[in-house]
Amino acid sequence: MTIRKVAVIGAGVMGAGIAAQVANAGTPVLLLDILPKDAPAKKKGNEDARNAVALGAIAKLKKSNPAALMHPRNANLIEAGNTTDDLAKLKECDWVIEAVIERLDIKQALYKNIYTFAPKAIVSSNTSTIPLADLVDKMPKAFRQNFLITHFFNPPRYMRLLEIVTGPETSPKAVERVSQFADISMGKSLVPCADRPGFIANRIGTFWLHAATTIAIKNKVDVESADALLGKPFGVPKTGVFGLIDLVGLDLIPHVLGSLQTTLPKSDAFQALGPAPTILGNMISQGMTGRKGKGGFYRQDEQKNKLVIDLQTGQYAAAKRPKPAAVEASKKGGLKALLEHNSPEARYAWEVMGQTLTYAANLVGEIAEDIEKIDRAMRLGYNWKYGPFELIDKLGTEWFARRLKEEGKKIPPILTAAQGRKLYRVAFGKLEFLTLTGKYQPIQRAEGVILLEDIKRASKPLASNMSASIWDIGDGVACLEFHSKMNSLNVFSLCMLRKAPKLVAKKGFKALVIYNEGSNFSVGANIGMLMVAQYIHLWLFIRWILWYG
Repeated sequence: MTIRKVAVIGAGVMGAGIAAQVANAGTPVLLLDILPKDAPAKKKGNEDARNAVALGAIAKLKKSNPAALMHPRNANLIEAGNTTDDLAKLKECDWVIEAVIERLDIKQALYKNIYTFAPKAIVSSNTSTIPLADLVDKMPKAFRQNFLITHFFNPPRYMRLLEIVTGPETSPKAVERVSQFADISMGKSLVPCADRPGFIANRIGTFWLHAATTIAIKNKVDVESADALLGKPFGVPKTGVFGLIDLVGLDLIPHVLGSLQTTLPKSDAFQALGPAPTILGNMISQGMTGRKGKGGFYRQDEQKNKLVIDLQTGQYAAAKRPKPAAVEASKKGGLKALLEHNSPEARYAWEVMGQTLTYAANLVGEIAEDIEKIDRAMRLGYNWKYGPFELIDKLGTEWFARRLKEEGKKIPPILTAAQGRKLYRVAFGKLEFLTLTGKYQPIQRAEGVILLEDIKRASKPLASNMSASIWDIGDGVACLEFHSKMNSLNVFSLCMLRKAPKLVAKKGFKALVIYNEGSNFSVGANIGMLMVAQYIHLWLFIRWILWYG
């Protein structure tokens, strides 16, 4: 079952990042790419010149920010090579990951070569859009049995999601070997997906980005207002929509859109959004490809002042940091208050998110078998704080269905099944989700996985204060959890930290772990609060001396 050596073919940003994470797992990895155009003839002593593409990728990994390698020495586990000279080395590898350009003909030609040199290796593609059935078309049965899709998200070290797609002939043993290594050694959270274009996260995420962009242009909503509306109120990272496109690269968007528009049926709601906006092509042609280029929807001038593009004119102006009234309303009344606000900005937010959530709801049973997998994929792959069905629950299934009905839109089957009930509920201390049958099903964690949130639903803490708690997580193990703002350390968490060992010994626990499931394990000490505590202790000490002195 052990994966002893891995090969990654394709040393671009994603392929190199995957190789780095394999190296972070302490496993040797062979990184291959094509010969450079000016490569010298093959002879002893000029290997580095012929391996220049892969060597250049490794050099960039050492300087990348955020760091792709957990330690610079991990780069020593990455062996550079090229696809002309080194395919024979694939026979040493248990798992070969293909991460080349998203062209079916190139991938299929590569698979034939891989099968020639390593017929027993497990092979997977990092494709984000091409169905598995197309990838293995006309390939030998033995190849199809050892083939699957492992779709990593960028940057691979930090993005936990790994979408797994298998075919009808894929060997369960091959899936188990890869899954075990990706989970335990690489630290990935695996989500099984159906063999559909875009799989889960990119199918919904691309729809969301495309809708946000095209509708903003149509409704004349500026970039900053769009990001303020669709960002923090919905639990989306502070980049918002346009900031996220800048981060991933504007030049990737037309390729992903084109692939989905080619592979999805004409009846799919994605097709109604239309082609990529003209302004996107204009920006790309000028080198405005986002953070990796001269800038994107946002950029900085020579004085480091933040500039933002006008979606109507294509001209840049100083950022204004607007505060839409609908966003202000949401601070007190929540998402429903934002979407019900009487303003053009609120109508824009509803048009984008209403369509996105409806799209996700209509895909239950097609891209994944249940809502929990879809929510988990969006949280892990796009860093959404809440998945689409968790957002619908925040609005209320009855409210959401009624609004769709008022607009003459068809109600998705999962909302019909809900009949006004929540999509998630807690029953007997366990979290359950609604299925298309109208029945609830408990969430099943992967073998060996314990989540503190599950423990907290079913029990009470052994001890607790405003900043920390101690929980019995079973098997004779206690857990100390920080839950102050951003899990910062203060006098209350330090008091619980001091109390925990005594409590553990008294109750007969075998071990104590310090753990929480916040986005930050701990941002560090709350110096201000600790200083206040020190002053209070000093004041009490002086009072004691004066009183008893």
